[in-house]
Formats: sequence, C-alpha cells, structure tokens
Amino acid sequence: MSNGRHETRRGTTPVHEFSGQFRGQHAFFKVTSVIGHVFSNDFPSNFGWNVDPRILFDAPVEKVEANDKAHVPKHLKNEAAGCDALILWLDNDREGENICFEVIDTVKHKLNRPHQILRAKFSAVTKQDIDRAMKNLGAPNKNEALAVDARQELDLKVGVAFTRFQTGWFHYKYGNLDSNLISYGPCQIPTLGFCVDRYDQIQSFKPEPYFVVQPVVDRQGARWKLSWDRQRILRNRPLAESYLEKVKDAKWATLLSATTSKKSKPRPTPLNTVELLKVCSKSLGISPHKAMQIAERLYIAGFVSYPRTESTSYPPHFAFGEALRPHRSHPLWGEHVRALTDEGAFTQPKRGHDAGDHPPITPTRAAQEGEPTGSEWTSYEYIARHCIG
Repeated sequence: MSNGRHETRRGTTPVHEFSGQFRGQHAFFKVTSVIGHVFSNDFPSNFGWNVDPRILFDAPVEKVEANDKAHVPKHLKNEAAGCDALILWLDNDREGENICFEVIDTVKHKLNRPHQILRAKFSAVTKQDIDRAMKNLGAPNKNEALAVDARQELDLKVGVAFTRFQTGWFHYKYGNLDSNLISYGPCQIPTLGFCVDRYDQIQSFKPEPYFVVQPVVDRQGARWKLSWDRQRILRNRPLAESYLEKVKDAKWATLLSATTSKKSKPRPTPLNTVELLKVCSKSLGISPHKAMQIAERLYIAGFVSYPRTESTSYPPHFAFGEALRPHRSHPLWGEHVRALTDEGAFTQPKRGHDAGDHPPITPTRAAQEGEPTGSEWTSYEYIARHCIG
C-alpha cells in the first residue's frame, strides 16, 4: 500500500505510517496490528473453585484482556484517537471477524467518524490481493463474530465445569494423584479417546504365525516373486510344508494366460489444510503441528495464500493465468508452466468442495530454494507442484 515508502515507529506492536489516496482523497495512513484475540472470556471472581461446577453452565461470562502485559487495548485506543476511518485487515474467517469486533469495541469511541468502519477481505499477502481488497471494502459481519462468541462461551463453560469436576473426583478417588489439575477440553478429550482406543487395540492384538509359499522365477536374468492365490496359511505349518514339497524341485513354470490393464490416477483436487498436513506428515517427514507453523510463516512472507482453508475448489473468477505467470521462469518447473500457458495445455483443476471460506492453498510468489530453506522450502515446493500439476 505504501509502495515501500513508509516510516515505522515502535509501540506495543509496530506502527507503520505513510501518505496515500483513500477514495480519491489524500490521506495519512497508520497501520498496526493485534496479537491474536484482544479479549478472552472468563467467569467473574466470585465463581471460583468453591462453587459447584454445575452452576457454571448458567453463570455470567465477562470479557477480560487476553494479554494483560501487552496492553493491546490501550495501544489501539492511542493510535485510533483522531482518525477518520478504521479499516480492518484481520484474517478472512470467523475468528478474524470476531477479532474485528473486538477492535471496533475498543476504538470506535476514539474515532472522529465512528460510522466509517470498513472490512478488507483478502486471501494472500501480495500487492495484487491487497490492492483488490482496498478497492472492494465492505462491512464486518456481526453474525460471524457472534458465532465465535457462542463457541468461546461454550468452550469456557464446558471446559472449566468438567475440569473442576473431574479434578475433584480423581483427587477424592486417588489420594496419591501426582497432578493438581486434570483438564478437560471439548477437543482434547475426544482426541484422547481415539488415542486410547488405538492403544487398546495394539495392546490386545495377539499375533498368529502364518506361512507363505513364494516361488521365484528367473528368466534371462530377470527375477520375479510369484504371488500365491491362497496368500497365507495360518498356524498349520505341516500343510504349508506339503505345498512346498510339491513345488520346490520344479525347474520350469508354465504361463497359462496373461492379461494387461492400464491404470490412471485422477488429478488431485486443489489443496486444503487437511490434505497439506496429511502429505507433510506421511510423505515429507514434517509433523502436522510444525507443518501448520511453516504454512503460516510462508503466508506471512507472501509465498503462499492463506493456509487455513477447507475448500478444495477455486471460485469461478479465480485468475489462474495471473497465478501461473510468476512461475514461467522458475528453474525447476518454469518449462512446464510455459508449456501449459503458451501451448494451451492448461485445464481447469478438478472441482472439489467449496466451503465458502478461502481459496485452496496456492503459491503467490515464485520462490527458489534458498529463499525459504529446509522444511519451509520442502513445504513450498510441494504446494507449488501440487497447484501447477
């Protein structure tokens, strides 16, 4: 937005200042940020551990400063004082929408024109996406923010009530328990249940001996292991040895019939968060937690689009030519991209599910190894190759 011409001063979070145009008029911009949520939910102080956990489901909930050491609300109020407009550039999802209204509630009484509050929506940190968002400013969505408020309140009440209940119960049941707190979470407990079920299956598994007859055929120096239609014999070693006796002295094998088939693998659907984490974990040796951290760093650095998306289908208006253009000169896949774009070989990606949140994960810059390095490069290369096809 500043075309590289801005000044930065320190605050709770940095403040970038520059002059520019806003809706056809000269304007002075101040750009700053928050650190996640500005506020979090908590119970009033009179709902401590001495209260029956069942009462918490009907207890009032209040907003408290999420990071009382950072003083983000004070920072936002100071920067908003005397401004004519507020433009919100939070992530384009429900959580981002909720943070929008946390910012609004904090600063609206400091604005010269409290009605001039606008929402920018974007899915990549590139000049094209930022300029497009600036030209298409809208209003923040109150309903999406309220949906997050409801989920946060449920998480708080369910989590705290069950945590206090089971902590008290386990301490009563097992006097020598070496933990002061037995936490409960609406997500962590079902996940723990899956882990326990799988652990029980592994522990209760009783291996059984089995036997396989597997001849090897040698023809002109090429060796093939033959598969047995019966596959395996469980526990019965004498029976397996009787089959072995029938074939072990054979010198020749007769080919009775041959069939050939052609297999093709369909094009994958565009990349969403779940598929990215699966591939990183299974094929690239990157844990899901680390893969998500890497994807977020690549997004902030402008290498890929927003990485938290459920969609596996691009919107109808998506500009594929614009997305592929930076990759035409790439040393690894530039030749393939030129063939796609110059020879008309490009076809629309396979349509998947449009969740209505963000487009699938897409490379936004043509990076080379050494810009992102190590696991970041590995992840970026996979994202780029998956997208280009």
